Amino acid sequence: MNRVRTAMIIGGGIAGPVTACALRRAGIEATVYEAYADITPGDAAGGALSIAPNGLDALRAIGAEEAVCAIGEPTSDMVFENGRGRRLGAATGLPGLPPSRTVLRADLHGVLREHALGHDIRTEHGRRLVGVREEPDGVTAEFADGSTATADILIGADGIRSTVRTLIDPAAPAAKYVGLLGFGVGASLSGDDDTRPAPGTMHFAFGKRAFFGYWTRSDGSVALFSNLPHPPMTTAEARAVPAERWLGLLREAHAGDVPAEAVLRAASADDLLVAGPLELMPPLPHWHRERLVLVGDSAHAPSASSGQGASLAMESGVQLARCLRDFPDPTAAFAAYEAMRRPRVEKIAAAAAKTNNSKAAGPLTKAVMALLMPIMTRTVLTPERMFGEAQRHHIDWSAPVAA
Repeated sequence: MNRVRTAMIIGGGIAGPVTACALRRAGIEATVYEAYADITPGDAAGGALSIAPNGLDALRAIGAEEAVCAIGEPTSDMVFENGRGRRLGAATGLPGLPPSRTVLRADLHGVLREHALGHDIRTEHGRRLVGVREEPDGVTAEFADGSTATADILIGADGIRSTVRTLIDPAAPAAKYVGLLGFGVGASLSGDDDTRPAPGTMHFAFGKRAFFGYWTRSDGSVALFSNLPHPPMTTAEARAVPAERWLGLLREAHAGDVPAEAVLRAASADDLLVAGPLELMPPLPHWHRERLVLVGDSAHAPSASSGQGASLAMESGVQLARCLRDFPDPTAAFAAYEAMRRPRVEKIAAAAAKTNNSKAAGPLTKAVMALLMPIMTRTVLTPERMFGEAQRHHIDWSAPVAA
């Protein structure tokens, strides 16, 4: 095989544009193919997400950090509470690192899309991948509309329900539901209900019936997310349920929770966002095959509980580009990329899985956690122990990738 000069990227969400920009910096021409016909990928309405310092570091490598920070709200501190608002512990930002940024997914998609466009990276919409033809010197993608495209390699950045993953390995495991549905809502509280936290702090609370988090937005309103224990549903099924029905269930689940009860009381059905099921990817046997490789959630989607999904996807896009830059053929580059990335992402995913178990736990387990949390945050769960290894990760673009 020869050194890679051209690449097709399947998926225009987060990993796709980041990978394309990193490949362009590595001297590789990339084109992004997005299944959705409109300009915004279909799951961009998934609410807010956090970009951790390590994600900002990856964005710095492609020159996009400043633009993304401009659309995000800095979130440097975290507070852990019980459902009544009693503080159980806290974690401040790590010294020497910028604060995480809380951004709307749709806004992030827009900024990354514009950044890619500014680097002359073409994105073609309405191109849903259905198959590939692999040849000794390249790969041809086949799309649902009957069209095709050819390049040296094909990169699957097509998310947790990746088509490319099944083309690489038809027996690859599917995403695993963790027992929780995600919801988001924002509301302005009245004077009587004014329990809004200070800006820059994210609060996480073990409610009596459901885990939730909240923070103050730049406009003074309070944003809330809820992880509601629920039997399995697809995102489409959850969004087909009337919003008033979900709002009623959330109000019932968070009755007595501070400030969730007040936020949900002030919200209307139009304020509710149904994010859908919280899922994670089990470890995959294969990340690549011949001229096909996975990046981002298609390979390693930790649960949203990790707070690292987007950041890890950005890291992997940049690191894949470095490997393709430094190795003489895709087989060697893909092997180096997987060896570099797999231990890190699987460790973070395993830690997030433990968090999911606590979110879906029964009242007795939550009561025990509430008793232990103050002790753990003072003696064991220091910010460095909790986040240091994940958030201090740095990509040195100029350094050669070791074999």
